[in-house]
Amino acid sequence: MNDERTVVIGFDHPSIAGHFPRRPIVPGVVILGEVLETIRLAEPDLKTVSGIPVAKFASPLKPGECLVIKVTRTALEQVSFVCRVGERVVASGIIDFAMAPAPVNAA
Repeated sequence: MNDERTVVIGFDHPSIAGHFPRRPIVPGVVILGEVLETIRLAEPDLKTVSGIPVAKFASPLKPGECLVIKVTRTALEQVSFVCRVGERVVASGIIDFAMAPAPVNAA
């Protein structure tokens, strides 16, 4: 998997009001939520997050900016991500997943 998705978090998003008055930025947890949604759309079999060993927030994301999320499956149970506004890196990291067990055939 090597997939890309573009999102815009608007000024009307519920998390923006308190984060921060007069200089709003999109919280990192909202960005991670969009990364997870991108992964789920591209790889529906990756359901359960088992860890986030690396998450770097390099630059603030302002409401209304066009965020491009690129996700790449780097291992069976691991996806790397990079989020950019233009050439500026906003966030990057690695997310680990627990694969769902194979269904058991009833005899």
